[in-house]
This record gives sequence, C-alpha cells and structure tokens, in this order.
Amino acid sequence: MSGELIRALIVDDHPVVRSGLRRALEAETDIDVVGEAGDAGHAIFEVRARKPDVVLIDVVMPGRSGIEVIPDLLKEAPDAKVLVLSMQDDPHYVREAFEAGAAGYILKEAADTDVVTAVREVAAGGRYVHPTLGARMVAADAAERKRLAEDPLSEREREVLRLLALGHTNQEIASSLYVSVRTAETHRAHIMQKLRLQTRAELVRYALAHGLLDGELGEDIQS
Repeated sequence: MSGELIRALIVDDHPVVRSGLRRALEAETDIDVVGEAGDAGHAIFEVRARKPDVVLIDVVMPGRSGIEVIPDLLKEAPDAKVLVLSMQDDPHYVREAFEAGAAGYILKEAADTDVVTAVREVAAGGRYVHPTLGARMVAADAAERKRLAEDPLSEREREVLRLLALGHTNQEIASSLYVSVRTAETHRAHIMQKLRLQTRAELVRYALAHGLLDGELGEDIQS
C-alpha cells in the first residue's frame, strides 16, 4: 500500500453513486479517494495515472463491464486490489469476478460501514465477499455438486445453452449476461465439447429434451 493511507479509485457510471461512495470513504482517516471514473476506458487511464491501492468498480457500465476490465486494470497497477461493488447478487457473478482477478465483491445495498470494511480488508491483502453472498455461495456450491453428478453443465453453461438454443448470437449472450464475447464463446465451446455436439440443431434438440426451453416460444430457431 502507499504509505499509511489507502488510496482508492471509484469506478461507476452514476455520479450520485460515486459521490456517495466518496463521502463514505473520505469520512475515514485512513482512506483517500484519489480519483473517479465513469466507464472502463476512463478507469484504465485513472489507474495508470493514480496507481491506487484499491479500485471499487461496478459490474454494469456502458461499453465493457466491470468484470471484463479487471485484468486490464491489474496490468496497469499489479499491486492494486479490485473490489467489485454491484447490484448483481448472483453467485455466478462473484465467481467470475474472482476468476478475473478481483479481491472482493460487495453489494451496493451494503451499509457504508461494510464498504469501508471491505476496502480495508482487500487493501490488507485479504479477500472479501458480502456476508449475504457468502451464504448463498455455500448453498449454491452444495447444489452444484449434487447437480453435477447428474448433469455435466454448470448453471451458467445451461443458461448459455438455453440462449443459444433460442437463436441468440455470442454477442447478444455476452450483453445479456454481462460478460465478454470471448467468455460467451468459451462457454459455447465447453458446452459443445461436454455434450459432444456438433451442430446447432443438436444443441436445440438437447435443450428441448432437458426442459431448458419450457415456457419459451423458441421462435425463429434454425439449425
């Protein structure tokens, strides 16, 4: 860390959110907000210029998502810790954030004291997961282990499979799930490999046979 102060950078496309976070953090004597950014591109510039200790970043932003840009932020400042601050409470987003290099994940509904605690925790080299999400992840992991005994696909892969069967492109799936196109393409490759499928027609048949399209019209699906 940079001296005694924790140098923080706030990345969120809503000025009101940035302002609120700045007030909460700067009320603490050991935290200094050194900059703000409203999108991924600006965030990379600010990280390069400011070299913060902690980057608080939202998931959903114009252009590239917060999770997608994490590797680029760490490339600019390898010693920085990324704390994802998001409304997305799905455990899958938490896992993807950590896989991308995040050190913490906290919900926007968290109290100011929780945000401060999270900043200090990751700045000290620890990991932080919002308590509510931690409990959900434990439950989700248990359910996942049970399901994997019967189905080779992860929950995220099942969702990608459903969208593919409905005719969505990789770009549309990436936008819908707030991931990069490359991640969507990787999910598709893993699905085809695990299920030993070769064509979209086979993929659609699998989705229908396993109830993934129940309640869906499945209009305009073509092989």
